[in-house]
Amino acid sequence: MDRFEYADPRPVQSEEFLMRENGVKLYDGDNKTTFEGGEAVVSNTRILWGRPGDIPRGQTCICLPLFYVVFIEEEQRTFSFSSARKFVLHLSEPRQGKAQGPVTWSQYNFVKLSFKEGLHHDFMAILQNALVMRAWEKLQLGPTPATGSQSMADRKWRSGIVGIERKIEEKHKATDESISLAFQDLSRLMNMAKDMVAISRSISTKIREKQGDITEDETVRFKSYLLSLGIDDPVTRGAFSNQNQYFQSLSRQLAQILEEPIKEVGGMMSMADVYCRVNRARGLELLSPEDLMSACRLMSTLQLGLCLRTFDSGATVLQLSDHNDSIIVENTAASLEEHGSLSATELAKVLGISVLLAKERLLTTEKQGKACRDESLEGVRFYSNLFLTREE
Repeated sequence: MDRFEYADPRPVQSEEFLMRENGVKLYDGDNKTTFEGGEAVVSNTRILWGRPGDIPRGQTCICLPLFYVVFIEEEQRTFSFSSARKFVLHLSEPRQGKAQGPVTWSQYNFVKLSFKEGLHHDFMAILQNALVMRAWEKLQLGPTPATGSQSMADRKWRSGIVGIERKIEEKHKATDESISLAFQDLSRLMNMAKDMVAISRSISTKIREKQGDITEDETVRFKSYLLSLGIDDPVTRGAFSNQNQYFQSLSRQLAQILEEPIKEVGGMMSMADVYCRVNRARGLELLSPEDLMSACRLMSTLQLGLCLRTFDSGATVLQLSDHNDSIIVENTAASLEEHGSLSATELAKVLGISVLLAKERLLTTEKQGKACRDESLEGVRFYSNLFLTREE
């Protein structure tokens, strides 16, 4: 809440109001505030909140400049009789010279907006579009002019078909400028990444403080945020004079970022999953399948703790160098004994792995004599080998 400022709700310069909702409640992080049951107005530069009737009358209200908003998400609803929808706005650090607001300091880097009376507009889509347009960079927001003549001069009154066409044309022009700017200036993307890192640290602190209060869904969502941050300095071909140095450096970097995820999924990961994880983390510096395979083949030679493995079926996976098939066979046999019988799809659901890896686990277990198969019209099912486990 320390990013909110006291402000005049009247539009300044080329500010445009995009939507208005009633019955809006503000949260400082997870804490409730006294700002409830008010009216919220979203413009292309800020979010205004005021008591019912204050904004239309031009009375002082509070506002959140959109340049503070890093990203927005809708909070997952739990079982409740309330129909209110909540949106979480993650914010960057307060700027120097910020105007006075209702709160001088807050421990949270996010606020929540609760719409008790439901939504008549697509709040998330409208706000995300405003964040993409970044209209505040083209405007120099300041206090509203004191005299009525200056205020009238700053406003552009438009009416009729000509005004509508002019407004559409200006929006198209602004969109084209934003797209051009996005491709020309990537430094802003890096600034956004810094804000994301700060947010990830605050979330990790919250997880440590509330160890038992964080649900599995929230943990999965947090991991997806961290994965979206990507690699700080991805290895690229242009940075090396020869291919050997490039593939060796790439192999070391891949081993560094893939070792922990492969351990989490049981010591083995399909190359399709490896390819998706690596390129998602690299962002704009995408890696070709050929370069990925070449780098993975070097891992065993460089003793990086990972190595490629090709099964009899032709499927190729990346696994830990100390991976032991006997442990996999014992675990798979135990799953078969617990469930009676399993198909590859069912085992994948039980272990949380891909169907390809589940099928190879079952085939390896069968090859070791710990399982047997039954082929029918319904497909292939695997059973425990009772000839080894039971004596008649």
